[in-house]
Amino acid sequence: MKENNENHGFALGKQNYILLAIGFAIILIGFSLMVGGGTDDPKVFNAEELFSFRRITLAPIVILAGFIFEIYAIMKKPNN
Repeated sequence: MKENNENHGFALGKQNYILLAIGFAIILIGFSLMVGGGTDDPKVFNAEELFSFRRITLAPIVILAGFIFEIYAIMKKPNN
């Protein structure tokens, strides 16, 4: 009897790769939340916009959540 254990050369299953893509999208969203706050005039410094809640707190939390999701996606046991 031959078991049906076909190995297609991939280390992870299809679901793992989908979860990796979702985690990558979460990380990109976090970095996009950090964008902005600049000005065209070098003499103007807008601290309220630059050090906003979105850039200082929310974006790093979203990025960290994305990296934790990536670890989960890698460690999840692929189901055949």
